[in-house]
Amino acid sequence: MTAAGLENVHVIPTANHPLVYADWLHAGFDKPTVLIYGHYDVQPVEPFELWETPPFEPTLKDDYVYARGSADDKGQAYIHVKAVEAYLSTDGRLPVNVKFIVEGEEECGGASLTAFIAANAEMLAADVALISDSHMLTPQLPALVYGLRGMSYLYVDITGAAHDLHSGGYGGGVNNPINVISHIIAKLKDEDGRILIPGFYDDVRPLAAEERALLAELPIDDATILQETGAPALWGEPEYTIVERLGARPTLDVNGIIGGYTGPGAKTVLPASVHAKISMRLVPNQDPDTITHLFTRYVQSITPSSVSVTITPEHSAYPWLADYNHPAIKAVKLAYGKVFEQEPVFLRGGGSIPVVSDFQTHLGITSALMGFGLPDDRLHAPNERFYLPNFYRGIETSIHFMRLYAG
Repeated sequence: MTAAGLENVHVIPTANHPLVYADWLHAGFDKPTVLIYGHYDVQPVEPFELWETPPFEPTLKDDYVYARGSADDKGQAYIHVKAVEAYLSTDGRLPVNVKFIVEGEEECGGASLTAFIAANAEMLAADVALISDSHMLTPQLPALVYGLRGMSYLYVDITGAAHDLHSGGYGGGVNNPINVISHIIAKLKDEDGRILIPGFYDDVRPLAAEERALLAELPIDDATILQETGAPALWGEPEYTIVERLGARPTLDVNGIIGGYTGPGAKTVLPASVHAKISMRLVPNQDPDTITHLFTRYVQSITPSSVSVTITPEHSAYPWLADYNHPAIKAVKLAYGKVFEQEPVFLRGGGSIPVVSDFQTHLGITSALMGFGLPDDRLHAPNERFYLPNFYRGIETSIHFMRLYAG
């Protein structure tokens, strides 16, 4: 950032991972200020043996850079640093004021950044936040994400006996926590994916006909998703299209179960406990605290008295929906069009970017999402990659955005 010409560059310690801040504020009081956000932390690389190249040694191959974080989110965040550098090294100044905040806890909830934003609203004051942490539909077709799902992430622990037991000596007389959690999980959703927690859908804002029509324009169909995922068939609420299910409907998924004997060979054991990780993606107007409460109450009600259950909230995020007529979002649309020579499609993202709701709550600003990743970047999986032509197009798009948003 310093080499690019940004000023006031410094590392800000937090209770966990540090933040990085920088700015350039010489465009004038009559010009807007853009708060550019990114994150440098990444998901774990395991299973390590599935990586074809070292995950933390970037490898260039066939127009891609392979490395953990190349697309999510180091490569995309770096686009804007290079755009600033290009502007300052040619014009000597930027058409807008810019502030950068890059964090290290996005993949685990972003608690330190949330606290920092709440306590430093004046330092981070801006007219809009610009975020590149999403993807396009194809290398040539950009997608303007105007909505994101929220999140409630929980740990569920089931405990039975005081220690592991021989299944021959105690099976049938002492309940098995893995059996119990399997029954609980089976009662969370029906076979079509509808969530069975009482009250779960009470606050879901119905999809208006206008928005369903907008989403129907996306060039995404069942065949597209089957090709991207390699799944044998698609699944989910039959009354909604695949596009609606992936971005505009809430979900509940078990992300992992840990318990029992999983080593080689047989071991006839009743485990004393089991641990499950469960995430719920939320849509407007669902409140993550309310959903956490409903989940907890329901699971407690269906847990048998032969075991005990502990539910621990891990992290959460509010859903977000933008006004697509905001001047910054219009500037993103025009900038995409100039570089990719076609207008972007509008898309509701299925993932969560917790900082978007933090910016809205604590700074009173909306966010413009200008992503350059691709659906097959293998985010959170082995062999993550970033398409290099879109890295360079991203720099051009960021340059055009600053010029267009300046007015």
